[in-house]
Amino acid sequence: MIPRDPAQLVELARNGSRTALARLLTYVESGGPVQLATAALVYRTPAPYVIGLTGPPGSGKSTLTDRLITTILTRGSFNGIDAFDEIGVLCVDPSSPFTGGAILGDRIRMQDHATNEHVFIRSMATRGHLGGLSLAVPDALRVLGAATFRLALVETVGVGQMEVEITSAADTTIVVTNPGWGDSMQANKAGLLEVADIFVINKADRAGVRETRRDLEQMLDLGGAKEWRPTILETVATTDAGTDELWEAIVEHRAFVESGRHDLRRRARMRHELDKVLTAVVRSRIGDLAHGAAYEEQIDALLRGDTDPYRAAATLLAEP
Repeated sequence: MIPRDPAQLVELARNGSRTALARLLTYVESGGPVQLATAALVYRTPAPYVIGLTGPPGSGKSTLTDRLITTILTRGSFNGIDAFDEIGVLCVDPSSPFTGGAILGDRIRMQDHATNEHVFIRSMATRGHLGGLSLAVPDALRVLGAATFRLALVETVGVGQMEVEITSAADTTIVVTNPGWGDSMQANKAGLLEVADIFVINKADRAGVRETRRDLEQMLDLGGAKEWRPTILETVATTDAGTDELWEAIVEHRAFVESGRHDLRRRARMRHELDKVLTAVVRSRIGDLAHGAAYEEQIDALLRGDTDPYRAAATLLAEP
């Protein structure tokens, strides 16, 4: 019987138990004391190298991810020696409006790998979190690290103007677009230029590839010189065209971030994760403060004109 104690589950997951790994991921999604106990254990181990894929709905992210998994398993390594024999995949799906659960569409598209013992795929619900990444994703990546995964792929829901949070969780961020995706102004408004390390023009067998590449190049030029200029690649995920080149670009970018810059990037990630947790904790405390006798007393005082909202809030926050 699989235990329920997080410490025992971490040990089992480290020794290859997929059932224990799945339960740990459920723990970090569930919240509460069990999530805190799990986080206290898994943050002691290094996170895997994270490749994030994001882009508009229908751009072919799931198919491209499926092809990339195959490429990594057959020829993937970062230095020609340490081939990756296991890959963790987190698919951040739109939440069901009724259950809050993930729709699991990505598992359908990745069915070639769903039963592969070298690939662990987990769908996670966004639960309405702005940015598409649930608060549980950083914890989930640490769980994968505790289970000895050295490489993880994170595929997010479609990108909008504010949904660019993948960059805070990934070491290498891939933005997937399509021919005819829109003019350069739309690209800039979507915020993709700020988060992309690699651009992929998928479905490149369609018309409009040249124009899309031109728009991206123009916006990169207008963005000014940076240490890393995002690579622009063309793929046809349905036929596996361009997937090898994509992996080579990932390896190149990994070498860049490891050459003295990775510590700064990971420090920024830790800062972002801590900020999110602080925000969640404060929001929870506000929820607690917005109930009870003390809160109602301040409402009464506001109605009488004896105080103002700012003094009322300060009084509530001063409560032990």
